[in-house]
Amino acid sequence: MNNTGKAPQRIKVTNARILTPYRIIPHGTILITGKTITEISERDIDVPDALELDAGGAYVSPGFIDLHVHGGGGHDFMDGSEEAFLRIAELHAQYGTTAMVPTTLTSTRQELFNTLEIYEKANAKNTAGARFLGMHLEGPYFAMSQRGAQDPRYIRDPDPDEYQEVLARSSSVTRWSAAPELKGALKFGQFLRSKGVLAAVAHTDAVYEEVLAAVENGYSLATHLYSAMSGVTRRNSFRYAGVVESAYLLDQMDVELIADGVHLPAPLLKLAYKIKGAERTALITDAMRAAGMPPGNSILGSLHNGTEVIVEDGVAKMPDRQAFAGSVATADRLVRTMINLADIPLLDTIRMISSTPARIMGVADRKGVLAPGKDADLVFFDADISIQLTMVEGRIVYQRENIPVF
Repeated sequence: MNNTGKAPQRIKVTNARILTPYRIIPHGTILITGKTITEISERDIDVPDALELDAGGAYVSPGFIDLHVHGGGGHDFMDGSEEAFLRIAELHAQYGTTAMVPTTLTSTRQELFNTLEIYEKANAKNTAGARFLGMHLEGPYFAMSQRGAQDPRYIRDPDPDEYQEVLARSSSVTRWSAAPELKGALKFGQFLRSKGVLAAVAHTDAVYEEVLAAVENGYSLATHLYSAMSGVTRRNSFRYAGVVESAYLLDQMDVELIADGVHLPAPLLKLAYKIKGAERTALITDAMRAAGMPPGNSILGSLHNGTEVIVEDGVAKMPDRQAFAGSVATADRLVRTMINLADIPLLDTIRMISSTPARIMGVADRKGVLAPGKDADLVFFDADISIQLTMVEGRIVYQRENIPVF
């Protein structure tokens, strides 16, 4: 919206129910200068040169931040095209996502390198959708017994030559998920921490002692809690706490939830919230390419060598219908689920999809809350969490047809 040599455009959002981390301001005003929020007020602000955007009494919250997403709108980040990256970012922006972490699936080394190269090209062109916060590599260092829908052909133990080469070739990797009980996984966690990459526990059969060692060696997040991870197990006559219990016991661990209302029922959503709280829980879509698309046949992963799946009942399933094959959720659905199914207060729900993921990804200095000095990432929605308008860094990237702008 800015022109070279001219002062940044100013936008004044009025008549908004502003969601701060602490309260709802009922008839608030937000002033945006260029890409940044410059003022928030409980009353009108006199800014004669500003474009005025009347929120019409809608809720205005920080933009939703999705830590874990594979695709949407018929595209997957593993498709091997810049177009896929850009269309996914645009699709999820329609549902309130203003920042996301594109996620891979277990693959060949060359396919991974290719995806990282495409990310860097697409990132430079991404102006019409949710911003990218770096790549999340989900695999290939997983427990075969907890592979879920991940392709078993590519699952292996951590390989120092491989992961060191990945991070040497690309600075775009910001998080990496792995099973901490594997041979070499602790050294892998140490290496990730030394490079400033978030290490997460995923697709794992670890017990408490192994998770504790993982946390001591750099791991700090449980990827999609409950999904593809161990709970209480028995070995001979003895019981062992699994990853789920470990995540609850270790206060320093963050967790992410696929809050689509299908992967986890209400009692487990409530339990995670009760134990970890909004400050340690992030809501994720884990969406595959069928998000935003009608039910039917789809493909998990790359169009070239992905897995055929069935989308029905609001979720993707393996062809035999014996296991889920990914979520088709969008961020607005996560918010509705937590409020309507799990009875979580609105402000805490918004925290779990904005400020908490911002902290986890290390971008809390500029994203995750509505406050002066932060990026102007805003979402307008009604009482049903139906998205009316999405703004990314001061630029409107989505507006519902019946919402007047300026």
